Amino acid sequence: MIAVPPYLRYAAVSAVALGIDVAAFLILMAGGTTAALASGVGYSIGIVVHWLLSSRLVFADRLAQRGANRKRQQGLFLASALAGLSLTMAIVGLGDLAGLDPRLAKLGAIAVSFNAVYLLRRTVVFVK
Repeated sequence: MIAVPPYLRYAAVSAVALGIDVAAFLILMAGGTTAALASGVGYSIGIVVHWLLSSRLVFADRLAQRGANRKRQQGLFLASALAGLSLTMAIVGLGDLAGLDPRLAKLGAIAVSFNAVYLLRRTVVFVK
């Protein structure tokens, strides 16, 4: 079996979580949910999916034992997700203020946020 580097596993997990986030968003929107609420629910579901997959497929050897340590790790995981969200919002907002197409700013934000959150999770959340 070929060993897949953690960074590539993380990218795959992120793609799955993003797909579920967007699917939930679109389903909720089609059902009449407001865009803001649908976005928040989709993002929240994406965070849960990302935790379940990355804690078992990317950082399994660094997953804390059940109990207080696991709760702490989950809290740090959520904080890292919020850091990524904040980075994304700041980059898109600044890009928009600078006159860039927000879609292009979003692409740049995805790249920056993805790498920043991966590093946070690898060095702070999932430490040995």
